[in-house]
Amino acid sequence: MPSDVPLAQALVALREAASASPFALEIPGAEQARDARSELVHQLDDYVLPRLRRLDAPLLTVVGGSTGAGKSTVVNSLVGAAVTAAGVLRPTTRSPVLVCHPDDLGWFADTRVLPDLTRTTGAGTDHETLQLVPSDALEPGLAFLDAPDIDSVVAANRRLAGQLLAAADLWLFVTTAARYADAVPWDVLETAASRGTALAVLLDRVPPGAERDIAAHLAEMLAAHGLGDAPLFVVPETVLHDGLLPEPVVGPIRDWFDGLAKDAAQRAAVVRRTLDGALDSLRPRAAALSAQAKAQVDAAARLRTEVRAAYASALADVDAGMRDGVLLRGEVLARWQEFVGTGELLRTLQDKVGRWRDRFTAALMGRPRPGTDLTEALESGVALLVDSAAEQAAERAATSWRSSAAGATLLKTADDRLDRVSPGFRADAERTVRDWQAAVLDLVRREGGERRTTARVAAYSVNATGLLVMILVFATTSVIAPPIEVAVAGGTTVLSQKVLEALFGDQAVRALADRARADLLDRTEALLGREEARFVALLERHATRPDDAAALDRAAAAVERAR
Repeated sequence: MPSDVPLAQALVALREAASASPFALEIPGAEQARDARSELVHQLDDYVLPRLRRLDAPLLTVVGGSTGAGKSTVVNSLVGAAVTAAGVLRPTTRSPVLVCHPDDLGWFADTRVLPDLTRTTGAGTDHETLQLVPSDALEPGLAFLDAPDIDSVVAANRRLAGQLLAAADLWLFVTTAARYADAVPWDVLETAASRGTALAVLLDRVPPGAERDIAAHLAEMLAAHGLGDAPLFVVPETVLHDGLLPEPVVGPIRDWFDGLAKDAAQRAAVVRRTLDGALDSLRPRAAALSAQAKAQVDAAARLRTEVRAAYASALADVDAGMRDGVLLRGEVLARWQEFVGTGELLRTLQDKVGRWRDRFTAALMGRPRPGTDLTEALESGVALLVDSAAEQAAERAATSWRSSAAGATLLKTADDRLDRVSPGFRADAERTVRDWQAAVLDLVRREGGERRTTARVAAYSVNATGLLVMILVFATTSVIAPPIEVAVAGGTTVLSQKVLEALFGDQAVRALADRARADLLDRTEALLGREEARFVALLERHATRPDDAAALDRAAAAVERAR
């Protein structure tokens, strides 16, 4: 490595920063940013870094242009042999062909230059192969690379053409008298101008007698685009000999290139101009990528906020459902009536209510335990409430995402349907409620112990006392009295609250219910959080990291300092 070690290191860091930014969210400018990132990384790999490490390496001239412009014919004519396919069928050039002097073959055979392309000495048949052709007809120090058409109907051809042009020390741009004003070639030439690339232009197939006028017009256009110093070669319409341009036509062009190959200082000046132009272009290109990275982060934050809002709303729905008394109706109310009315609760009372126990013994014969039924009814009701809230949250979050291209595209990449709860969620909700019910019983035991009411709690039964606490959890002060105290008959209407007050005191009862409710909400929040995490995980797999923009800015600044 030469004396430019700090610069090379800074360039590698810039390459890594650019490669790390996926720009995966479909927001305005994302596709262009992905293309620009790919172009930047390829140019650093294919040209800037290898050229910086070896400034005296052979000069690479990439021959590019539009479909049918005659690029392959020009290369063959400069070499004096058919080394690259030319024909009327398009696209003709399926893989790039590089021709160089045998002494220079080692430099291009090494994967330091265009490392993504596989080398071959035979005919290439795909876009990932670089055919190497040694030729004594060329002077040492200069190579020609026949690139695919820049306007090919094959997208891979167009991408490869752009990649190869960005790897050139010198562009030989071939166009025709009929197509030199087309938009696509000028888009490419403007890229050359913006990056300071050394350029020569060959105007092919000019009708006899029109050479001066057409060449003058093209020269004006080149000057208007900042390319007025580019050498311009004019090739008239002519008959090919064995597929090659006649010597009087191609001779002046070959002489110019031979002179360039023999003049080390001139060759070095071309290399320096193009290398400096490429380096100059890095800062604004990195800045554009940084801007898109910031936009990607902002878009990801919006998507994440939408998901968070959907699941926060779900938790609020569960909280409201726990407080509004709805859970204490239907099946739960029926099981509560059984629990109280049949004597299940009363059998847990002290001996002084033994007369109640006898009264309800017969009623219990042959029936399932009402306390168990009440527990299961509560479990089912709460699990249904949580499951419904989670289902609505998934649908709300997915609907929000579908309103933007970024979110809609992400949803299509998901392995599962995110607009539905995950498989097995209902079972998880039921398990969560059962765990909470067990925790309530532990809470009752601990509270009884702390208040030295253990004997009274034991007399009333921890299970029965825990059920009373659960009933209180699902009703506000204003709600619990009417639906429960009015609906339950047989002189047991005030048992739930009154028994608990007798055990723990009025304030402690409310505190106990509040603690149990908070515990259930915490467990529900964790359960909903796992559902929310499905969206977040999908987003994180595709989102640009918050520090990617800063990394690009730092890397570009480091390149400038190293220069």
